[in-house]
Amino acid sequence: MPADSTALAPLQRQRALRVRQTKEWGEILIGLEGRNRYQVVGDDGQTLFIAGEVGSGLGLFLLRLFLKASRPFTMELKTPGGATALQLRRPWRFWLSRLEVLDGEGHPLGSVQQRFAFFARLYDVLSPSGELLATLRGPFFKPWTFHVEQNGQEVGLIQKRWSGLGKEMFSDADNFGVTFGDIRDARLRTLIVAATFLLDFVHFENRGG
Repeated sequence: MPADSTALAPLQRQRALRVRQTKEWGEILIGLEGRNRYQVVGDDGQTLFIAGEVGSGLGLFLLRLFLKASRPFTMELKTPGGATALQLRRPWRFWLSRLEVLDGEGHPLGSVQQRFAFFARLYDVLSPSGELLATLRGPFFKPWTFHVEQNGQEVGLIQKRWSGLGKEMFSDADNFGVTFGDIRDARLRTLIVAATFLLDFVHFENRGG
């Protein structure tokens, strides 16, 4: 299934997206994190995808408890109708995280690979063959911003948006804004959306201490 398949087609009509992490009352009241869940909302306010970690059991519970943001995970993005649009797989790594992105049938679409750099947070967005499609660059002094760059030029933007203490506690936990700018490539749009979930895990999962 190509990146511009029926399930992923709504991504190509958006100028921007909001990726919103949601919490349930049990997590709020006892402070115990469960599996991460998100809504992906289009620029018209309509829900495009529901995303969430998959799997259960004691082993996954212990991974979340002890490894926290460093844990491996598998996540699925589903349409409101229940069709699986994307599968995201993060293997455990001691250093420099990686995310494998597959379509709903398990065919590789590409990957997102963290790269070492001084005074910046860098990620390469790669095709299945390893071709560099774009770079995500997070400036040291702008911890909530990641620029999507091709050949050194900014073509899109991923920004973390804090919703305020009260709202953050009782409704939406986290919000990201994804602006596509000049990105027309359906494959790259898909990988940029997938990268947003990895950025949340690596850089914001443990922000509450």
